[in-house]
Amino acid sequence: MDLLSLEIFRTVVREGGITRAAEQLHRVQSNVTTRIRQLEQSLGVSLFSRNHKRLVLTPAGETLLDYAERLLNLAIEAREAVQPAVPQGRLRIGSMESTAASRLPLPLARFHQQWPAVQLELSTGPTQQLIDRVRAFTLDAALVAGPLEDPLLTILPLYAEELVLLAPRNHPPINSPDDLQTHTLIAFENGCAYRRHAENWLASGSIPGRRPDRILELGSYHAMLACVAAGAGIALAPRSVLELHNCSESLAIHPIGPAGQVPTYLIRRHDYSSPAFDALSQILQEEAKNRL
Repeated sequence: MDLLSLEIFRTVVREGGITRAAEQLHRVQSNVTTRIRQLEQSLGVSLFSRNHKRLVLTPAGETLLDYAERLLNLAIEAREAVQPAVPQGRLRIGSMESTAASRLPLPLARFHQQWPAVQLELSTGPTQQLIDRVRAFTLDAALVAGPLEDPLLTILPLYAEELVLLAPRNHPPINSPDDLQTHTLIAFENGCAYRRHAENWLASGSIPGRRPDRILELGSYHAMLACVAAGAGIALAPRSVLELHNCSESLAIHPIGPAGQVPTYLIRRHDYSSPAFDALSQILQEEAKNRL
């Protein structure tokens, strides 16, 4: 078992099969298949089960994947430790969609200009999914919403987002959940921190613990804004996202006071560091201060 075999194994898992993994690795399929078989032989276990032409990880494969991620990341850190402390290599960053759209374009452009040797990979998702991926070594760092406490993570405060309530344009003034004429919540999937804040706010009215009558799950803010404007329900969104959309004439925006103040954190595992991450962290902190 060597690092190359582990890299090939991890790529097969990520790409979902031999063909796409071979394309990603710029190798012929037979070479990838051979390396996987050699790895299985050296370990004495099957790493994949073949299910209707799909490769599915066996329990042994699941276990090895966790170790492979850690070993490959340690190899990267070791290489960087003995080389000059100049940002280079791959940096895998996760972000909430709202943060990626409203907060990251300028700092990422600046980062690319200063450190072109870094291959920065950005993926978006809900807060809980991003936290899980950082813990599982599939992301190096992520920007997530608070509150957050995790003994495995280093947590750096960056921004304070203001969440505001969005309602149809003709909805009467809203000062509390009791003023709502609809209890349909339009939100992202479970695991979204802003959805959790919305549910907590709805439960803070005169009916303690009240839940939304219905939750309409959507995958983008563009769709959410359109559905609110059409009268399908209410939503909670960062004011910084609304500044990117010309929606003031199509829906009503209601502040919700202190409940709408939500911190955004940059998180990483305690055992992870790299010159590339340090450089990005510095730029993000500087940009956050400039926006105060």
